[in-house]
Amino acid sequence: MDMDIYLTNNLTNKKEKFIPINKDNVGMYVCGPTVYDDPHIGNARPIVVFDVLYRLLKNKFSSVNYVRNITDIDDKIIKSSKERNISISDLTTQVTQSFNEDCTFLNCKNPSHQPKATEHIKQMIDMILELIKNGFAYKNKNHVYFEVKKFTDYGQLSNKKLDELIAGSRIEVSDNKKNSEDFVLWKPSLENEPSWDSPWGKGRPGWHLECSAMSKKFLGDEFDIHGGGIDLIFPHHENEIAQSRCANNTKNFANYWIHNAFITMSNEKMAKSQGNILKIKDFRKKISGQILRLALLSAHYRQPLDWNDKLLVECENTLNKWYNVYVSFDDKIIISYEVLKPLYDDLNTPGYIANLHSLYEKAQKGNFEDKKLFISACQFIGFLNETKENWLDYKRDKISINETEIMDKIEKRNKARENKDYKEADNIRNELLDKGVLIEDKNGKTIWKFK
Repeated sequence: MDMDIYLTNNLTNKKEKFIPINKDNVGMYVCGPTVYDDPHIGNARPIVVFDVLYRLLKNKFSSVNYVRNITDIDDKIIKSSKERNISISDLTTQVTQSFNEDCTFLNCKNPSHQPKATEHIKQMIDMILELIKNGFAYKNKNHVYFEVKKFTDYGQLSNKKLDELIAGSRIEVSDNKKNSEDFVLWKPSLENEPSWDSPWGKGRPGWHLECSAMSKKFLGDEFDIHGGGIDLIFPHHENEIAQSRCANNTKNFANYWIHNAFITMSNEKMAKSQGNILKIKDFRKKISGQILRLALLSAHYRQPLDWNDKLLVECENTLNKWYNVYVSFDDKIIISYEVLKPLYDDLNTPGYIANLHSLYEKAQKGNFEDKKLFISACQFIGFLNETKENWLDYKRDKISINETEIMDKIEKRNKARENKDYKEADNIRNELLDKGVLIEDKNGKTIWKFK
């Protein structure tokens, strides 16, 4: 049975059936990181959400062109390099590497293309020239600005009028602008800042322009899906639409605009300014990436996700259960429509995870085919990507006690029970539990396992 994918399109504020421009080559662009600092958990959400969408699209269509950029020139990057006293090149190389390691850690598939902004300056200059020629941009004192009022559809994505958008945002003040709302396409570089030759002198591109130029190169003037965090709707995505449509003389830019909600801590947005940043790399030595991935998918992508330690414990316990029925097999299992249905309905990952729990209950009964189906369904969304042995190795590495110490503790507990010192026996049990070891008295023997 052929299934239709439905996605909530923020351009229309409706959940719509996804109809690609070309079913033989679906195009998706997702805003990647600005590489001025190591990615945090808030950055991890779009990485994982759009990885799931990519997997789903590949399951239905023969070819999917997934582009996720690297912004490696920006004011934040320049500022960070000065603060750290390292070159911009060293900074962007280090952070890009950290980002790629985070993606691997979270078991995300590589995109089709991962272009860097600095490798596409020519395309950006060409786009600015088109905007000037078409009457939508102007130059002044080695700057080039997009004249917002000339694009009558401005504000369509954010569903607000221009005056409302300006009132609710931080506008860069400059005497070079005709109007306060105009945004920069090109600006001169200061001394010791990266710069490129252009018709307007040495300088560098505006942030918004970078994504427009890279998406055009890899996906064309119009494509299917544009994704990113909800914080990018205005001004970044609004500006992308304006400059792309005006430069390319098109009615549309991207047909579907998909945005994930924030991650919060104690109901506050996770942000550097809030001082509540949790970097992905800090989790790498502490927990499995699968745990993080399950936590990130535990809420619908359009809903805020409140981050806490309890969530991670629950996700680890779930994966422990799931690995109890893990089996290896080589044949490819077809996953039914009924199992996949929640994902086809606007990426309902909580609904899909509920289906996984149901499949697990069946797999528990020992039927090999049921186990294969359960594992295949888990792997479809990026779980159980390691063998059971790998998972147990992770558990052992995490445990702050070795097997000899465990057996010694069990022996002491058994002696305490013989002496009817049940308080001491309970203390030892709890001590082992704190170290990640479960013990069970069965048929006159004490057995143990990692929790």
